[in-house]
Amino acid sequence: MGNDDHEANGMDRRKFMVGAAGSFAVLSGAAACGAGHLSRNKPPFVRLTALEQQQAISGLKPPKRPHPVVAILADNRGSETTDLMIPYAVLKRAGLADVAVVSSDLSPIALMPALSIRPQSTLEAFDLAYPEGADYVIVPAFHHDDRDGPLVTWLRKQAASRATIIGICEGAKVLGRAGLLDGRAATTHWYAIDALQRAYPTMRWQPDRRYVVDRGVVTTTGVTASLPISLALVEVIGGADAAARLSSQLGVASHDAAHRSDDFRLNANWVMQLLANRIAVWNHETIGIPVADGVDDIALALTSDVWSRTYRSKAFALSQSDTITTRDGLILLPDHKAKAATDRLIPLDDHVAPALALDRALSDIASRYGHRTAGFVALQLEYPWQAYRSEMRI
Repeated sequence: MGNDDHEANGMDRRKFMVGAAGSFAVLSGAAACGAGHLSRNKPPFVRLTALEQQQAISGLKPPKRPHPVVAILADNRGSETTDLMIPYAVLKRAGLADVAVVSSDLSPIALMPALSIRPQSTLEAFDLAYPEGADYVIVPAFHHDDRDGPLVTWLRKQAASRATIIGICEGAKVLGRAGLLDGRAATTHWYAIDALQRAYPTMRWQPDRRYVVDRGVVTTTGVTASLPISLALVEVIGGADAAARLSSQLGVASHDAAHRSDDFRLNANWVMQLLANRIAVWNHETIGIPVADGVDDIALALTSDVWSRTYRSKAFALSQSDTITTRDGLILLPDHKAKAATDRLIPLDDHVAPALALDRALSDIASRYGHRTAGFVALQLEYPWQAYRSEMRI
């Protein structure tokens, strides 16, 4: 899949548009009455206790090896940018595990909504190198809903070999197709919860948790949960001190499972914002992010992902080189075609902690397109951005 397909976002932007527009009439009436939520009933807020957090970390143990092997499974045709790149970079920087991006073949992986990378191994090569299977398999959101196929079959095999399977965001859908959600507590992106419960009625949704661990299967909320679950894995493998040090270096305040699910719901005002941005094609922009060898994977993933969710802009990695090796060893494929069409360049800031690129990008979007657009991006990312709270009940 080429860059022309990057119109999809982390949840598949086309599906999000159809679903949002389809809900518009109902939500408009609800918003007028002060409701403005999806039909799912509002559950009571459940606070995270220290004991529950300890149990979540314990549930991720033990890896099969003293030095674990982590496979990040990718669909070449479309895998969510941040879901894939953040766990890879966090675990590589921790230096506590062997980490590889694995896909069906060695063709480029189209990351969605932005960027393109090369895989590091095929399913077959990984199986030859690690016949006992991985210790952990991380599954980002995919952009094709294949009911079966080599990726799902391989995932089942890894689960049978006692690998812990981690679905980031709507990666939970892939876990469901592999039969791994039946009878388990789980979560996923707020937009997909209802559909996931319908598809897997014995799955028990657990609200107010960024990640849920149940008998070797882990699921997370939306895109930005990729950071806390990755740091939780660092804590499992290397201990709390190792996770705290890396969190500080990355600019992450906390990696526990606490979350407020009810803060993230679609209402008529968000749908109107989406449609207004989408329709105003004369204001759409191409955003270029200059990249060179050693570019920070985390800052790049967050910046390109955020700017590609506004429905007014699309981000591309720009370089004179055909390939770029990122700080953590991914082979990035810059987009040469986008260079001529670039409306604005956004260089990454190497002097701030990489996770702070998320807030920086949201603030820049708020300045350029308005707080409502930035708030809608935060909603898609399921990120409790401070300024989002003032917009979410509009």
